[in-house]
Amino acid sequence: MVAFFNSGGLSIAYIDVAPQGADRGEPILLIHGFASNHRVNWVNPRWVDTLTGAGRRVIAFDNRGHGQSDKPTDPEAYHSATMAEDAANLLDHLGISRADAMGYSMGARIASFLALARPELVRSLILGGLGDHLTDGVGLPLGIADAMEAASLDELSDPMQRMFRAFAEQTKSDLPALAACIRGSRQTLDENEVRRIACPALVAVGTRDAVAGDPHRLAAMLAQGEAFDIPGRDHNLAVGDKAYKARALAFLDSL
Repeated sequence: MVAFFNSGGLSIAYIDVAPQGADRGEPILLIHGFASNHRVNWVNPRWVDTLTGAGRRVIAFDNRGHGQSDKPTDPEAYHSATMAEDAANLLDHLGISRADAMGYSMGARIASFLALARPELVRSLILGGLGDHLTDGVGLPLGIADAMEAASLDELSDPMQRMFRAFAEQTKSDLPALAACIRGSRQTLDENEVRRIACPALVAVGTRDAVAGDPHRLAAMLAQGEAFDIPGRDHNLAVGDKAYKARALAFLDSL
């Protein structure tokens, strides 16, 4: 069941799913990617079932501008640090003092900002669909914002613009809010900031991902980072990959 809480004056939608069987006492926060939502990124690909089946309490939310959360159209509302505050505020709202955090693509960027700003909250990180573009890339190209504002998909010829516009339409997203999100969330961490993220971290990227950057380079910057190549998957198809799920569970079990 979807619930709502207030974060910085915005209504943010979330789910809080109890573990199946015995509770390991190791909650995990899931942060979805651009133009997605908690259901598309985590429920439909069976991540929530996988994690609760392993005895974990799962919290997932719709980022501002996405899903059932409020959708400001001012780019300044989408700074990566502000979006990370939404994640921290949700954990505070639920009285969770420490959790694992898993993000995909934009969600991995947000999770990184969360771990840097509130290290006491984050036991470990799983960064999916984001490699060294955390440090040397500012997220998706600005042309994606233009794609959101095009009159229709038929106007677009660039493959990446078409891919993200089609995905946004498939998820019934608010296109002006997504354009603002692209323009406002273009922050990186420098290598020194990445090195300050002290918790264990798994960096998982598809071997055919043309968006994320190199997972091995990012893992090497992290104090306790390790990389996993998701075999044969591109940026979109890696999300629900079985090998990725198995590696993520093994990582969490090793902590």
